[in-house]
Amino acid sequence: MNLARALGVATVALWVGALGRDGFDDWIDRTTLPALAIETGVEVVDRNGALLRSFQTSDDRWRLTTSIADVDPEFLRLLIRFEDKRFYRHKGVDVLAMLRAVAQAAWNGRVVSGGSTLTMQAARLLEESGTGSWAGKLRQIRLATALERQLSKDQILSLYLARAPYGGNLEGLRAASLAYYQKEPNRLTPSQIALLIALPQSPEARRPDRFPKRAAQARDRVLERLVASGALPAETVIGQRLAATRRDFKALAPHAADRLRSTAGGQLIRTTLDAELQTAMEQLAAKAVADGGRHLSVAIVVADHRSGEILSSVGSANYANDRRGGFIDMTQARRSPGSTLKPLIYGMGFDQALIHPETLISDRPLQFGSYAPQNFDGEFRGDIRVREALQLSLNLPVVSVLDRLGPANLIAKLRQAGLSPQLAGDKAGLAIALGGLGLSLAELVQIYAAIAQPDAPKRLAVTQAEIVPLPPVISKKASWYLGDILKGVPRPNLASGKDIAFKTGTSYGHRDAWAIGYDGRYVIGVWMGRADGTPVPGAFGGELAAPLLFQAFDRVAGQSNPLAAPPRDALLVGNAALPLPLQRLTSRAERRGVAQDHPKVAFPPDGARVALRGGAVTVQIRDGVAPFTWLQDGAPVLTNSWTRQADLTPAGRGYVQVRVIDAHGRAAGTTIFAE
Repeated sequence: MNLARALGVATVALWVGALGRDGFDDWIDRTTLPALAIETGVEVVDRNGALLRSFQTSDDRWRLTTSIADVDPEFLRLLIRFEDKRFYRHKGVDVLAMLRAVAQAAWNGRVVSGGSTLTMQAARLLEESGTGSWAGKLRQIRLATALERQLSKDQILSLYLARAPYGGNLEGLRAASLAYYQKEPNRLTPSQIALLIALPQSPEARRPDRFPKRAAQARDRVLERLVASGALPAETVIGQRLAATRRDFKALAPHAADRLRSTAGGQLIRTTLDAELQTAMEQLAAKAVADGGRHLSVAIVVADHRSGEILSSVGSANYANDRRGGFIDMTQARRSPGSTLKPLIYGMGFDQALIHPETLISDRPLQFGSYAPQNFDGEFRGDIRVREALQLSLNLPVVSVLDRLGPANLIAKLRQAGLSPQLAGDKAGLAIALGGLGLSLAELVQIYAAIAQPDAPKRLAVTQAEIVPLPPVISKKASWYLGDILKGVPRPNLASGKDIAFKTGTSYGHRDAWAIGYDGRYVIGVWMGRADGTPVPGAFGGELAAPLLFQAFDRVAGQSNPLAAPPRDALLVGNAALPLPLQRLTSRAERRGVAQDHPKVAFPPDGARVALRGGAVTVQIRDGVAPFTWLQDGAPVLTNSWTRQADLTPAGRGYVQVRVIDAHGRAAGTTIFAE
C-alpha cells in the first residue's frame, strides 16, 4: 500500500511538473521580443577598413556596429569569467548564481552580488528596464529565456556588447574603447579590459572623465577578482595610474565623410582613402597655415591616376575652425584656376598639330578684339619656344594658342573630362586661358590625372562605385610633351629631385594659390587662400602652394615613380628640323593685324651711322608677319627667318641698304652708313 501510495504521489508530481513545464514553455513562447535591430551610427572607413569618421545615432548617442569577431578574445574570456562563468551552459538564467545572490543578500542584509546572467543583462538593455523590482527581474528572466531559444550565444553576446552603457552618451564596447582609449577593442591590456568590464555596472558613477578615482577603484576590484579566480596571473599589475580619459571621436577626412553620408547611404561606407596618408596630409595642411594668418586655409587632394582612387582629401586645415572657414570643403569650391589650365591648352595644340614644344611663338603685346592680356610680370620676351613659354607661364603665347583652338573647344574638352566649368557669361572667351572661369581643386586634379594617364583616364573618386572610365583627353604623345616640359619648371628650394611634372597658378588679385603635379603614379593638387574669397596679399602659387606640393609628394611615395618614356611618334628635334608649319605659330590676332601692322625698321633709323662690331651690323624690325626675308643691297641674305632681328655683314665701310619683306609681301627698308 505504501508503495502504491508512493507511486501515486510520484505520478501526480510528474504530472504537475509536466503541466508546469508546459505552462512555463507556453509562457516563454508567448513572449513578445522587443526589436533586436539596433540603430548604429554611420561609419566611414578607409581602404583597409580603418575607421575614418563615425556619426551619432538619431538620438545623439555614440553607438557603433559591434561584432564579437572584432573584439579581443581575451576581453570576451574575462567578461564571461567575471559576469557569467556558466554563460555557455545555462538557458538564460543561472539558478545557482541567483540562489547564491539571494543567500548573500539575506546573510548580509544588502545586495552583495548580482545573479543576472549576460543574457538577462542583454534583456534589460533591450527593454531599457531597471532591476530594482521583482517584477522587473521576472520580465528579464522571461525575455532572457526567450532570447536563448531564438538566438545563438554569440548573437546574445553581440547584443550585450552593442548596448552596454559606458557613461554619458556612450553605448557599446566599440564606442567606449574608441572614446576612452582611441583604439578599436581588438587588442586591449588587462587594465583596459577590467575598466570596460566594470563601467556598465555603474556607468555614470564610474565615468573616468568625471570620476577617475572611482573608475580606478572599480577597475582594480575587477582585476583582483579575476586574479583571485585564476583568470589572470598573480603578477598582474593592480593599482596603476588610470590611463583612460574621454576624447572626441576621430574625424579624418570630415568633409568627404559628410558628403558621403548624405549621398552614398548605408551604415558602413567604404572609401578608397588611406587613413595613414590622410592623417599625414591633414597634419601637413595644419602646419602649412600655422604662420599664414588666422584666415588662411588650404586644401589637398592626392590620387592614384592609374586606378582612379583618391587616397587623401583634405578640405581645410581645421574642420572646426570657423575663422578659417574650416567647415567649407575647399576641394569642391569653385575658384579661378589661374594658370593651371595652360598645360591642357598646349596639349590640345600638340594634338591639333598647331605647335610642338620647339615651335616659336610670339610673346609681345597683342590685341584679341577688345581683349589685351598682359604677362604677370608686365614684360614681353619676343619670339620664344613653346617649351619656355609654358615653363615661364607666359600669358600671351597661351592665349594665342587658344585663339587658334577656340575657347568653346576648351570648354568641350573640360566637359569631356567630366568637369562642370562655371562660366561668367553664356559664352566662353579667351580669358578662360588665364583663369576666367570657375573650377574646383578636385576638378583640376582630375584634368591633370587625365594628362598623366592619357590612354585610359578614370574618374577620380573616394568610392570604388564612382570610379568609371573616361574618354581620353589628350594623346599619349601630347601627354609626354607636357610631362617633359613641366618636369623642367623651376622648383621651390629644398624640393625633392623626383620625376615630377607640375604647374602653379595664381588667380586674379592673389585670391587663390595653386600647385598641381604628377609623377608616374600619383597626382596631387594643392590650393591655398581664404575660404571667403578675399585676397591674400603676396600669395603666389609658386611660393605658397608649390613647396606644399613637394612636401606632399615626399609623404605619399617613398620611392620615385618615373614619368613615361617618349612614345614612338614623339618628334624629338629642334626648331630648325621641324616641318615648316610647326616652326612658328602665327596667332589669329597677328593675322587680323596684317592690314595695319606693316613691318617697320625699329633700329637703326634711316641715315644713321652705325659702328661695325665683329664685322656685323644688327638690324631690328617690329610688326609684320613672320617668316621674313632680309635683303642687303638688293641681294637676299636671310630667308624664312622667324626672328625680328638679323646680323648683316657689309663688305666694308660705307652705305648699306637694308630691306625686309614679311610673309604677306609687305616691305620696309632703311639705309645706314657702316663705319
